[in-house]
This record gives sequence, structure tokens and C-alpha cells, in this order.
Amino acid sequence: MAKAPTEQPKPLMPHATATWLVDHTGLSFEQIAEFCGLHLLEVQAMADDLAGSKYTGRDPVHAGELTLAEIEKGQADSEYSLVMQKAPVEVTRTKGPRYTPVSKRQDKPDGIAWILRSHPEVSDAQISKLIGTTRNTIGAIKERSHWNIQNIQPKDPVTLGLCSQRELDAVVAKAAKRAGVVEEVEAPVDGDTRSDKDKLIEELRAEREANVKAAAEAAQEAEAEAWLAAKREAEANGTEAEPAPPAAPEMPSETEEKPGE
Repeated sequence: MAKAPTEQPKPLMPHATATWLVDHTGLSFEQIAEFCGLHLLEVQAMADDLAGSKYTGRDPVHAGELTLAEIEKGQADSEYSLVMQKAPVEVTRTKGPRYTPVSKRQDKPDGIAWILRSHPEVSDAQISKLIGTTRNTIGAIKERSHWNIQNIQPKDPVTLGLCSQRELDAVVAKAAKRAGVVEEVEAPVDGDTRSDKDKLIEELRAEREANVKAAAEAAQEAEAEAWLAAKREAEANGTEAEPAPPAAPEMPSETEEKPGE
């Protein structure tokens, strides 16, 4: 059998095209299977009505994928490989809201209400593209004029299955960047700009100075008591000389320069 180019495209609807060719031409199963990109057994099952799914035939001549002359060549020679006359144009969706399964369409208002409440910086156009809805619906929910507004409850669209977490995060981040939303850093209330380490060092220093001062005061009191006891003992013994009064303990001066300064 003469082989068609290996890169030859296949019909837009292979099974439906094969069904039509089986019903309306005398082409062999091998020719139909090769042209449609199907397994030979699939074509045989269609011819014997054993296929699990019934397909409505699609005329490849009307679609421009084959010509009657090409079909006649194949019917005259069972070894001939049919050649695609016009490659099908793939149908792509480039505009409009995203498709949402029917079972989830009733959840759209809840998802829209959640975004409007939780992320007011997201525009209506972004919500429309993310959820797959219209701006009229968004406006009605925003203005609380929606026909079912009493039953609408804000719910996370990710939980509802209307979009993925990655898609939602991307939309929110883009909206925040456009709106110039940044986290504000709270200024210290008391104007203290010292670090925690500096504050701790100062607290330890103050505590140490307080301990030194308390120790000095305790030593001074002990010396005073000892002097008073010595004086009383001298008076009791009739001694004229009195002990010298205790000297005041030296306190560290705050203005005293440290060595090396």
C-alpha cells in the first residue's frame, strides 16, 4: 500500500469520519484506519455495530478533508493511501470567560462574593477571567442587586473548585502590585531605636551598679555599727580616747574615666 506522508494531519473528528467512510464508501478498513489514525479493530467494530459508542457520521468531503476523486482512487486500489486535501483548523478559545462545569456554576456567586470581601484590590476584569463570569454579575453582587443575593455566602473559590490556589495567588499579587499595596512597618512607640542586644546590656549594667551600691551601703552600715560598739566599750572601760569614725566607702563615679579612654 502506498503510504501517505507520515506527518499528514488526521481528521478533526476521526471516529465520526471513519463511521461515515464505512457507511458511504467502498474503502477498505485498512485505508480508513490509516487515514483517520485509528486501529484497524476500531474500524471493524464500527462496521459490525460492535463499538461501545455510536458516532454520527461526519462527511469529510463536505469538510474539505477529502475529495470524491481521492475516494475513488482509494476504492479502485485497496493499496492506495488516502491523502488529506485540507488540514482541519483546530478550534481554540482565546477570549471570553473560562469554562466552568455546570455542576459548579451555582457556586460562582459565592466565590465572587469572597473575592470582593477578602481582596477588594482585585479588579472586576480579573475576577471575570479567574472565575469565568461576567462583569454584570460581579456588579450585581457588589451592589447587592443580584436576584439571589439573600442566599449568597462568601466562600473561597479554591475550595469551591472554581480556580486553583496558584491562579488566585497570582491574581492577588498582581492586583496588589498594581495598587501599590505594601506592608507598613510600625515605628517604635517611644522612639527607642536601640536593638534588643543593646537594651539587654544596659539592663545588666544597671543591675550590676545597683548591686555594687547596695553592697557599699551594707558595708557602711556594718562599719558604723562596729564604731558605735567600740565607743560604748571605751566608755564602759573609762577610756578617754574614742575610736575614729568610719570612713565613707568610695562609690564609683559615673563621670570617672575608664582606663584607656
